[in-house]
Amino acid sequence: MKKKLELYIHTPFCVKKCAYCDFLSFPADEQTQEEYVNALLSEIAWYGRQMSGYELATVYIGGGTPTWLRTELMLAVLDAVGNSFLVQRDAEVSMECNPGTVTGAKLQSYRSAGVNRLSIGLQSTEDAELKLLGRMHTYEQFIKTYEMARNAGFGNISVDLISGLPHQTLEVFSGSLQRVVRLRPEHVSVYALMIEKGTPFYDEYKFDAVRQQGGLPTEALPSEDDAYRMYKMAQYMLEEAGYRQYEISNFAKKGYECRHNIGYWTRADYLGLGLGAASLIDNVRYTNTRDLYRYISGADAIKSVPLSAFQKEGQNGEEAVHPASAASQQGIATNLHDEAEPVARKAQMEEFMFLGLRMNDGVARADFERCFGMQIEAVYRRVMDELKAQGLLAAAEGRIALTDRGMDLSNYAMSKFLL
Repeated sequence: MKKKLELYIHTPFCVKKCAYCDFLSFPADEQTQEEYVNALLSEIAWYGRQMSGYELATVYIGGGTPTWLRTELMLAVLDAVGNSFLVQRDAEVSMECNPGTVTGAKLQSYRSAGVNRLSIGLQSTEDAELKLLGRMHTYEQFIKTYEMARNAGFGNISVDLISGLPHQTLEVFSGSLQRVVRLRPEHVSVYALMIEKGTPFYDEYKFDAVRQQGGLPTEALPSEDDAYRMYKMAQYMLEEAGYRQYEISNFAKKGYECRHNIGYWTRADYLGLGLGAASLIDNVRYTNTRDLYRYISGADAIKSVPLSAFQKEGQNGEEAVHPASAASQQGIATNLHDEAEPVARKAQMEEFMFLGLRMNDGVARADFERCFGMQIEAVYRRVMDELKAQGLLAAAEGRIALTDRGMDLSNYAMSKFLL
């Protein structure tokens, strides 16, 4: 029986980088995009041969803006995945999409090639806010993209929003939520704005962000209280509209939770291909190079590299992987990787808890015992008792989850599980 695997494919190209974005993305000319896709096709084919014992349960094509690629380039990528891997019949195949980068024909091509879930980056329904963010589209262009996606046969669409934008009021954010709800997408993601280093937003709002986090008066960003009210507003309005919150930032109609992301939060094996992509296979974490030209040139002759070549000085030799796992001993590192490192047992436990507790259903006791051969209380009894006493954690029916208050204080609660 083949093991299940999730596949992530990174397409780093964007028409223009947004002012808040710190993802690995940048503009590029058509020749560079074509050279990149050719390298990506080589990497897909190489891993298809190496991982014949796996079948794909999910595929996620992210970016960047995957839909900015020429149609024939993206179809070549999708075709290579189908030819190189065994893809489950009911696999979730997602693609990120930015308004203004698709046509009806393009979307129909994706749908015919097997893409069955579309994640559209809206961020706001207010054109002034979209301009502030550096987005390359208007709300009207989003509506056209959404309608084209429905007409192309997409029955599983996710829409992204960002809360806590500079000068954003509760009323304005409420308006964005209402307009999205009226469209009835199957899934909605609501992310709080993060001011990240290396972005234009960081240069402009970094001191305001410090004031916000400290509960002090702000100049442009919403106050800490208003940012919290926006989060609670999203919870209430989306629940009233029939969406279940299944993770801190994600809401879905029944049966439309993002299976790929749930795999990340439950530490499923995933393979990341493309520039800067990360993988977790048999408790070994791999990270591809972020150097575009090294990636393109290296893909001409992909070769295996032993894990020992990535060993860092001073590692303590703690058992990191299950000794019976042959793949974890051999590894799947290549010359395209910058890092390949076994995940120590302690770190596995930490990730199991602070990733799993992002989800409203929390973590299962039986899963912890299956992964680590001991009951969860053997490691975390003191932390669990402390968080229960504070009203942040609850245990029922074999599961452990954050309470509503625990979700509000999730950063604090989840940090307690770091060993």
